[in-house]
Amino acid sequence: MDKTFHKNIFRALEYRNFRLFFFGQGVSLIGTWMQHIAMSWLVYRMTGSALMLGVVSFLSQIPAFILGPFAGVLADRRDRKKIIIITQSLAMVQAFILAYLTLSGRIEISHIILMGVLLGCINALDIPARQSFLIETIEKKELLGNAIALNSMAFNVARLIGPSIAGVIIAGMGEGVCFLINGVSFIAVLFCLLSIKTTARKHAAKIKNIWGSIKEGIDYAFGFEPIKFILIIISVSSLMGASYIVLMPVVAREMLGGGPKTLGLLMASIGVGAIVGTLYLASKKGALRLGRIIPISSALFSVGLIMFALSRYLWISALLLVIIGFGFMAAMASSNAVLQTIVEDDKRGRVMSFYSMAFMGMTPLGSLLAGVMANKLGVRATLILSGLFCMSTSLIFLNKMPKLIKMIHPIYEKMGMTPELAKGISAASQLTAAPED
Repeated sequence: MDKTFHKNIFRALEYRNFRLFFFGQGVSLIGTWMQHIAMSWLVYRMTGSALMLGVVSFLSQIPAFILGPFAGVLADRRDRKKIIIITQSLAMVQAFILAYLTLSGRIEISHIILMGVLLGCINALDIPARQSFLIETIEKKELLGNAIALNSMAFNVARLIGPSIAGVIIAGMGEGVCFLINGVSFIAVLFCLLSIKTTARKHAAKIKNIWGSIKEGIDYAFGFEPIKFILIIISVSSLMGASYIVLMPVVAREMLGGGPKTLGLLMASIGVGAIVGTLYLASKKGALRLGRIIPISSALFSVGLIMFALSRYLWISALLLVIIGFGFMAAMASSNAVLQTIVEDDKRGRVMSFYSMAFMGMTPLGSLLAGVMANKLGVRATLILSGLFCMSTSLIFLNKMPKLIKMIHPIYEKMGMTPELAKGISAASQLTAAPED
């Protein structure tokens, strides 16, 4: 039983290309999370302002929202692997510049903002290409959900390890060492990307007017209700929910009376929950089962966020963050899997750019909003209101789900997934109202 369970979870790793992609990303992401923690702590240490945390986060992530549609067109028209190699190389240079400025004692808030905006632009181009490239690393489309769950697991293992290491390094050697380690970690992902061998992909037909390509993608994504509603729930969760992360330094110091080690523990707790969530998703077979998870896990995240806002003890807060991490990542990863399963390949880059706009592009707006709300209402009230807003959206999605699954029927029928489809529709038809718990 254990061997079968283990095999089910890691079944996408049987493909060499995906193994390279998985392990390369895993190493690099540890450095990325170390930089994220070091950057937020450095800003808070230099300014002591929750609002400035929101401003810096906003400016470093808003490029994903602005450049997303253009990045999606690029991912559909060009070699996605080459795009990723270029963006990862630029991110490595950014990390080394940040390390130099910090270690030399020349770092200023203006430098942090500039480097954050630069990284935001790089990520805006990288994310649609990387999300779209994932399917090229596996041969069986039915394993896409498992591959996405494992990729999310790598992200969250890094979230668990990176902040823990960063907390110790910041306390002992300072933020600059974290930036330096992040720069070095990119060597792993670049080596693995260069080792991946894929067959030539037929690119989307080039439309002379780039706006025509963007309009085609928008009409496709928002003209099909399952894609549209998934993008909506992701947008709301990112706008009102995911912004809680930007307030973690304030929670660690003012609500729980801790320092960088406390911050590292809180972030690691989110990572633990997210890892459990991705392992759970990886064990599931079929996109319809994942589709059912979207609204339920979103509701779990919302409840956890409200309870976290009321907590005054570190161990309770850490436990609630495990629940929050599980709920949020289960919702996001299952949304990703369903989208990638039902989308047409020649529009994949553009749809995934809308996904990145909803997931990462809305987060900076939420971060800015969270900073303003925290200044006016306090951190606890901000977190409670965010949780309530996310809860209402998840309940609306849950009510719509039976209709959305029926609309996907022809797609899964064409893919030969009708046995699972019958079970999925039967189960979904019983979920016309929110569960009691």
